Amino acid sequence: MSLKTGKEYVKSLRKLNLNVYMFGEKIDSPVDHPIIIPSMNAVAATYDLALDPMYEDLMTVRSHITGEKINLFNHVFQSTDDLVKKVKRQRMLGQKTACCFQRCVGQDAINAVYSTSYEIDEKYGTKYLDNITKFIEYIQEEDLVTDGAMTDVKGDRGLSPSAQKDPDMYLRVVERRPDGIVVTGCKAHQTGIVNSHEILVMPTIAMDPEDKDYAVSFAVPADAEGITLIYGRQSCDTRKMEGTEIDVGNSQYGGHEALIIFDRVFVPNNRIFLNGETEFVTILVERFSGHHRPSYACKTGVGDVLIGAAGLAADYNGVAKASHIKDKLIEMTHLNETIYSSALACSYEGYPTPSGAYLIDLMLANVCKQNVTRFPYEMTRLAEDIAGGLMVTQPSEKDLRSPEIGHYVQKYLRGVASVPTENRMRILRLIENLTLGTGAVGYRTESMHGAGSPQAQRIMISRLGNMEAKKELAKKIAKIKE
Repeated sequence: MSLKTGKEYVKSLRKLNLNVYMFGEKIDSPVDHPIIIPSMNAVAATYDLALDPMYEDLMTVRSHITGEKINLFNHVFQSTDDLVKKVKRQRMLGQKTACCFQRCVGQDAINAVYSTSYEIDEKYGTKYLDNITKFIEYIQEEDLVTDGAMTDVKGDRGLSPSAQKDPDMYLRVVERRPDGIVVTGCKAHQTGIVNSHEILVMPTIAMDPEDKDYAVSFAVPADAEGITLIYGRQSCDTRKMEGTEIDVGNSQYGGHEALIIFDRVFVPNNRIFLNGETEFVTILVERFSGHHRPSYACKTGVGDVLIGAAGLAADYNGVAKASHIKDKLIEMTHLNETIYSSALACSYEGYPTPSGAYLIDLMLANVCKQNVTRFPYEMTRLAEDIAGGLMVTQPSEKDLRSPEIGHYVQKYLRGVASVPTENRMRILRLIENLTLGTGAVGYRTESMHGAGSPQAQRIMISRLGNMEAKKELAKKIAKIKE
């Protein structure tokens, strides 16, 4: 099948029989819901840009399985060039959508599972690599979106999966059959799941032998029997239902998160990629996390939009020439480029795994994500500082359009005389969206918790830092003999 257009992608979603709930009610047609549409538009953009001659080099690649031209989001990385192209793609899409475009987790999942399955097969003679290869070939040929599902709800985080009072706090195998397995549990923070065709499940933490039933990886359709999707709330989300373009801030694009409930979902044998091999869980988790942490190069694209919005706010407020405003915009740019440089660095330092698939440099990937947990927060603080308090106190678009009071809003919310009041309101709402509203989920808050908490990266940095080797370097320079 050739690459889909954005419209063809939306049409393909209509064929799914998704079981979606929002605000306590079942959503009969998710593709037509005003809260969901912007996030669907962001995914559709990844289809249309793949067909745009200006961007096809960043968005498409030849499949190492079939040799056919495919969307880069469905590719298994075959070189450092592939890894670098991914980072550049992330920034470009962040610039185009100013939000989370929701397909990165799926790509990072197929890459982690692919390389790990090869090594499980080598030890146990399983057929997991064949299974995941056929799955990847399927999503490539059909040009599908895959949701990568790793994060469990975890229950009591001081206990292992098998020690939980409620055994379903981590997704688990509840029945093994000759033709497959049956699973129950919940995956949280599922980016773009309502806009996805397939779900690729992975375990979330290292496991001991007694956690065997929780050491499972598989793929199922998003509308498989037993799956329920509960849509997550976001700040200012119902503004999308009011029909006021200005108040939304970013009215065309957005992201979303949801819970995936698995209630005795059947998985056939040919869609299982890990089933009880607990010693490989750590490898799988670390590889997925490693791939996903530089995926946050998308934040630099969104950061470019935020920097531009802050610059416009300064222009509209009449303070662009102030030295402290210039310095704040410089600092925002410095922070943004620091994130981008570390994402590129870990990609350029990538290397092949035994499967032939390429993995980024894990140390630099974790450094990249550690930067992401900090710098966007400072950038949002600086943007809010430059924007001023009107960002969160200005009246609504309906007030601006009101025949009775609109002239007051026009008169008193004007900044620089040459700039229409509406333009000033629009840019302030965009900054609000990126720092506090629905866009903040895909920028500010996700920067902290996506791909693991800050402490998760620090643990990896400590593990990979090779402190003893550094001590030896110091001893040699200091001429210390023991």
